[in-house]
Amino acid sequence: MRLRLRQVFVIGLTLSLLGIGVPAWSQDDPKSCNDLLSADTPAYVVCTWMATPEEALDIAKFWLDNDSENLKEAGPLNPILIDCSEDGNVCPTDSEGDGELHDVDGPDVPGAEDGGTPECQNGESCFVDGNGLSAAEKAAAMETPAGKATQTVAPTGMRVWIETELADDFKAGKLAEAAKKIAALAVEQPNVVGVRFTSQLGYNQNFATAEELDKFVTEATTALRALLPGKKMAAHTVVPVFGCGANDACKAEITKKYPLIDPDRIGSWLAKGTIDQLSLDSGHLGTEFATWKIDAAEAQRNQWIQVRARAWDAYAQIAAEDASFAATGTAKLTEEQATKAITERIATPLQDDAAETVTLWTRWQNDQGQVSRVYGEKWAANVTWEQLKKLATVRPRLATVYDPAKPEVDLATDLKNLSEVFGQVYLHAS
Repeated sequence: MRLRLRQVFVIGLTLSLLGIGVPAWSQDDPKSCNDLLSADTPAYVVCTWMATPEEALDIAKFWLDNDSENLKEAGPLNPILIDCSEDGNVCPTDSEGDGELHDVDGPDVPGAEDGGTPECQNGESCFVDGNGLSAAEKAAAMETPAGKATQTVAPTGMRVWIETELADDFKAGKLAEAAKKIAALAVEQPNVVGVRFTSQLGYNQNFATAEELDKFVTEATTALRALLPGKKMAAHTVVPVFGCGANDACKAEITKKYPLIDPDRIGSWLAKGTIDQLSLDSGHLGTEFATWKIDAAEAQRNQWIQVRARAWDAYAQIAAEDASFAATGTAKLTEEQATKAITERIATPLQDDAAETVTLWTRWQNDQGQVSRVYGEKWAANVTWEQLKKLATVRPRLATVYDPAKPEVDLATDLKNLSEVFGQVYLHAS
């Protein structure tokens, strides 16, 4: 019997793949609705009424006859009430609310009628939403340069990350306060994907121990996730040992030089879901490995081989980050140089199937006030920017970092121009 059923199944499946119909096995079923299917529907697709049209009519009549008498009588069951004063009954005392029953749609707290804000006993406004942020905190955040930018960027269609550095706040014992300020920028902005809470993690932040580094990552992401459920957590760092490839002398020296940037530690953050996106910087690739005669191209190749071998992209989104297109004043690459740089620094990481996105720094200002740009001053045209604008097919995979407190022209102009190249933007918030 089992063999025969298997033969019938195989024959039916084969015929359906060949486009040949076979009679439906359930055609005589009173609940069959196979007659509603098109003639070319595969035989293994079967339509069955949950209730036939006649049964549906009977059900509707039951509830609607006699001026819906049955529907009116089908009210909710009587609630189960517990008398907390009776011996043996234990009732929680730490629940939210005032312990009193309220009318449907009625305010739970006096003072909240008509959308009003309830007040604390001492008179000040203290209402916070489910994320622990007050209306005043969110309103204040929207008045900052980053807050204004999150609203200005919406028409461009770019996805937004809030970019900040929480390491100093963590060391100063002010992480919770700083996390709330950052969360207020993102909590009600649907185009904000998440928060990049640190840069050069473990590289230049002077953490004393690996345990302290782990503590920072855990506490920062926990605080932000509590305030921003559903948003993603991102971090930027470098992993110098990856550039060594198979050179054991290089690996030994680099590991000694950067003891906190341990690939296994970083991999554990990804595997546990602590970090959703990891950006790997390429700034050190051209100089860090000269002692071992490893150039930038070989170091980059080594890095992405290591990322693939560790399957980091199975746990999180991996991004390549590059600031080398920009130069003081403006980018000075020729068309040939720009094309070569795009091939090496953008196309190669994407084609190597290790990085899903590439982040380019397009403008920054140093402590002396010198501005480095990829595009021309005040958005004057230049060769590099025009070459980047040709990458329309990979625009969703390209991102940039933008400081709204230091615009090139103004928020609207800058963000519109950036959106011609990039599908994502990291808005810096101090």
